[in-house]
Amino acid sequence: MKAQDFFAGHPVFTYEEFAAFLSARGSRNRKTRESILSHYIKTERILRVRRGLYLSIPLGLSPEQCPVDPYLLAAKMATDAVLAYHTALELHGKAYSVFEEFVFLTRSRTRPLSFRGQRYRGVAFPSKWAEKGRMSLGTLSVERSGLEIRVTSLERTLVDLLDRPSLGGTWEEIWRSLETVEFFDLDEVVEYTLSLENATTAAKVGFFLDQHRDTLMPDEAHLDRLRLLKPAQPHYMSRADGKTGRLVRDWNLIVPAEIVERRWEEFL
Repeated sequence: MKAQDFFAGHPVFTYEEFAAFLSARGSRNRKTRESILSHYIKTERILRVRRGLYLSIPLGLSPEQCPVDPYLLAAKMATDAVLAYHTALELHGKAYSVFEEFVFLTRSRTRPLSFRGQRYRGVAFPSKWAEKGRMSLGTLSVERSGLEIRVTSLERTLVDLLDRPSLGGTWEEIWRSLETVEFFDLDEVVEYTLSLENATTAAKVGFFLDQHRDTLMPDEAHLDRLRLLKPAQPHYMSRADGKTGRLVRDWNLIVPAEIVERRWEEFL
C-alpha cells in the first residue's frame, strides 16, 4: 500500500497514524515521514489543519474545495477523544438545532481550534469518572467514512447535558433535543447519574424523568434511587440561572420558569 492509498482511506488522520502506517512497512525514519508529508502538502494532496493533524484531499479537488467531516475532525483532535454533549446529540441525529461548535471529552489539554468557521473544543471528563478510570463508561464506537470514532450514548448524553448544561445551549434547546429521543435505557441513565455522585445532577435527572412520565415511563424505583441523592436544601438547576425560578419540592430543585411552563410551546 502506498501513501496515496493511506490518504484515500483516511479523510482525516494524525501524524501518529501515518507514522504507524509507514513503520508497519519498514520505514521508521522520522525525516522520511516529514519529507513525505511535506511533499504531499506542497502538491496539495493533504492539508495541515494544525500540528500533527491533516486532511486528505481527494483527486480533482483543491484544499479550498475539499469537504471536511466535522465529527471526524473533532474525533481526531485527541487520541482519547469522545464526542459528547450537544455534539453527541447532533451525531445521533437528535439535536433540535445545529451548532457551529464541536465538543469532545479528553484527558489531554488541547487548545480550541477554529477551522472553516467551526470551532472544536476539548473538555475534561467528569472528575468522578476520571478518578475511577471509568472514562469509557457509556460510550459507543460508530463509523464515519470507514473510520471508527467514539461518542457518548444517548443515556450518558442525557446525564451529561443536565450535569453541564452550558455545553448544550439554552434550556429550551436541551429540553427540545432530549424530547426527540423516543427511548432511553433508564437503568443506565440512573447508574450513570449515581456514578457522578452529584446531588444537583441527580435532582435534575429525576425532575426530567418525572416531567416526562408519559413518554419515558420511569418506574418509581428509578425515581426513588435518584431521590436518595437529591440535595438536602434547594439547589438551582444552574448557577447561570441567577436567583429566579420555581421550587420543585419533590426534588429540592429551583427550576427556571421557562422549563416548568414550557414557554416555547406558546409559539408553536
